[in-house]
Amino acid sequence: MIVPASNLRKKSSTGRTLLRSLLFALFFAAATWCVHVAQQISEVADVDEAQQADAIAVFGAAEYLGRPSPTFHFRLDHAVDLYRKKIAPIIITLGGGSDKDSGNTEGTVGRDYLLANGVPFGNIVVDSLSLDTEQQVRRLGAIAREYNLHHIVVVSDGTHLFRIRELCRDAGLDVYTSPRATVGHLSATDRFQRYLHEILSYTAWKLHFDIGFPRRWLAGEEDY
Repeated sequence: MIVPASNLRKKSSTGRTLLRSLLFALFFAAATWCVHVAQQISEVADVDEAQQADAIAVFGAAEYLGRPSPTFHFRLDHAVDLYRKKIAPIIITLGGGSDKDSGNTEGTVGRDYLLANGVPFGNIVVDSLSLDTEQQVRRLGAIAREYNLHHIVVVSDGTHLFRIRELCRDAGLDVYTSPRATVGHLSATDRFQRYLHEILSYTAWKLHFDIGFPRRWLAGEEDY
């Protein structure tokens, strides 16, 4: 039996139409999700929830030869300011290091910076093991259980805090977000890259995907 060419063309046309519809639906769903997450990132970034708590946790960023990077510097400064306002009696510095860091870690560099700014040694708790945000939250949970900490102010960049809050909630931690001050002008490109990094990282976490390489590339040297 010979199938008329017109019927084949109709089937082919129908298949292409269905494929285009499917692709459009996927694109629309992805765009809607990205807008939804971006709105939540923005809402958390614009609000400082700092209040009386048991501890202040500073999420690490890069360190260079034993000195905090500018991003980490500003996060630590904000933590010191909260400490001086008696928001909490303890500051936790989070972040490990790599073989390239000559034995330095973000946690120990953060501790040294806090000591230099008048925070007593006994009021600082250091994590030197975690290598990314998810690991930092897990280490924060372990520290909270060890020191019986019930309420924690978490300090990081504004765009970073939504993901931190959601990770902490998933880990059973009660946290208040407190963004560090934005210093200087943030270009539209930098802002887009930060949001894209957070949207991809949050989506990957929700879907249990590992997107380590593109996530690290988007984060740049300030690995958070």
